[in-house]
Amino acid sequence: MLNVETLNLPNWADARAFVPELVMFGAFLAALLGDIIAKRRPWVPFAIVLFGAVTALSYAVAGLDIQAPAKILGDMVVVDGMSSFFRMLFALTAVVTVLFSWKSEEIMGPGREHKGEFYALIALMTGGMMVMAESTDLIMLYLSMELVSLTSYVMAGWMRGSLRSTEASLKYMIFGAMSSGIMLFGLSLIFGLTGSMTFEGIRAALSAGTVDPLALLTVTVLVLAGLGYKIAMVPFHFWAPDVYEGSPTPVAAFFSVGPKAAGFALMIRFFYTTLQPVVDQFDWPLMIAVLSVITMTVGNLSAVRQTNVKRILAYSSIAHVGYLLMAFLMLTEQGLQAILFYLFVYTLMNLGAFLFVTAVNNSLKSEHLADYAGLGFRSPWASVMMMIFLFSLTGVPPFAGFIGKFYLFAEVMRREWYWLAIVGVLNSVVSLYYYMKIARALYFDKAPEGAGAVPVPALQIFAMALLAVPTLLLGVMWGPLKGVADRAVAVIAGL
Repeated sequence: MLNVETLNLPNWADARAFVPELVMFGAFLAALLGDIIAKRRPWVPFAIVLFGAVTALSYAVAGLDIQAPAKILGDMVVVDGMSSFFRMLFALTAVVTVLFSWKSEEIMGPGREHKGEFYALIALMTGGMMVMAESTDLIMLYLSMELVSLTSYVMAGWMRGSLRSTEASLKYMIFGAMSSGIMLFGLSLIFGLTGSMTFEGIRAALSAGTVDPLALLTVTVLVLAGLGYKIAMVPFHFWAPDVYEGSPTPVAAFFSVGPKAAGFALMIRFFYTTLQPVVDQFDWPLMIAVLSVITMTVGNLSAVRQTNVKRILAYSSIAHVGYLLMAFLMLTEQGLQAILFYLFVYTLMNLGAFLFVTAVNNSLKSEHLADYAGLGFRSPWASVMMMIFLFSLTGVPPFAGFIGKFYLFAEVMRREWYWLAIVGVLNSVVSLYYYMKIARALYFDKAPEGAGAVPVPALQIFAMALLAVPTLLLGVMWGPLKGVADRAVAVIAGL
């Protein structure tokens, strides 16, 4: 018989630890109502969601020094250092995306006929990603992931008059439904094997040694397939280039960092909490190493052949997943610290690169590399910041991307996976080629006859500067951010 007295039910006291999520979900509702009450004036939902994202970012930064985890909502969600780190990451991504979208014709339309529901969807998706990073229960894991996925499908097809955007949304939905089904099957199996829905309960059951290793491997592969789709890991990456190309560019920028970081947060939370005691029962490190090599190699070699800048950046983002997987090998505290640090740096530089494409697309109505000829002189400030992002993505010092890759490679070397580090370095060399193709087009290819300046609105220049400045500073003063990442993992390590 169910004993109500033993149930750990949510209560109003939980709200104190759930403020950033409540702010974003509240902003979602307020933006929808505000858009209706203001009679479809898009600046109303824009202002509401921007205020909500800034507020959530402030709360997240204030919570970075959390010393002890707080389990809330019936122990289905945990608020700890890692939660605050990803809250900060997602809120920052939302702030920059909202700022950039205001001047994007793909989002607002040439006559601003695309209404302000887009900003409400940004708030909803941001809140969902925050919950993904905090989930400690199989039900909450799946619900939060589906909330983010369903919102993503709508945002990918935002340009309703574009067949390319409709195709992107349809492909995203089909692949997403398939991967969700695979992961749900894995989650049902692990519940059957362990008899628990919570990560801690699963960990305790696995530690007892009663689960067959083959069954455990099967579950791991199924769950990894579902989460691998979310982070665009090979061989679950096929959707990414087409979805990024067909989606509005601000949406592609958001997809390239937000859901990807949320997927890694969920992978860290699930696998580190549940599998760490039994990782030696099957060859987990070799499996992840092979996936890492295949992912970075396929991403880089595919990017070399592209002539569309959005597709170049899409394949590039797949390659960066391969780099991140290198530090996921042994599920060690140092490896997870390197992942968190690199995810923050990756968010800055990849979001910035996509936002440059957004700014240029408003004037050129093109994403092809050939049309970028001479942009370094036609749009100088934006192009300089794009060069910062490109050099950082390559991993060239003294930019933040170099420090991020250094920590990833250092952890691999410390674990004596030398061959994997060599493959990672060789892939970074390959990436230099296609990143510099963009740089060559900006500064060395001659602009078409009679081509004039390419104006970039001041709001977009400001948003790009918000990303370019820390990308530079973190290349020489990375200590504070590394300290935040270290403390975030130290708290989860104590669970």
